[in-house]
Amino acid sequence: MTTDRADAPSAVAAEFFDRYRQALLDRDEAAVADLYAVPALILFPGQSLPVTGRAQTEQFFGASWAQYEGVTGMTSDLRVVAATAHSVWADVTWHHEGADDGTERFVYQLVRMDEGWRIAVLTPMDA
Repeated sequence: MTTDRADAPSAVAAEFFDRYRQALLDRDEAAVADLYAVPALILFPGQSLPVTGRAQTEQFFGASWAQYEGVTGMTSDLRVVAATAHSVWADVTWHHEGADDGTERFVYQLVRMDEGWRIAVLTPMDA
């Protein structure tokens, strides 16, 4: 990656996850889907879920907003664990405000595409 501050992996990840957080808080499945690559891969424990189309991401998030009931804000602990010119791996712990059990942790692989940075691989972690 270049040393230009705007292209620094930490700046790329911070800007990306600010947009991701806002899309989640807005409960906007179309905006969330815009932030996923196609194809992408979700690696749940014991299950790999290939994402083969944008509509699949929209449908998933559209059906899952109930799990964020009561969440009025989100902060995150973000750590870039590796980076290349075309990928950034970020370990993100999300802290939900306004909900009883408000912590989720994921490792994301972001990839640089013509449209900008997108999530290519998502791996849930123990919080």
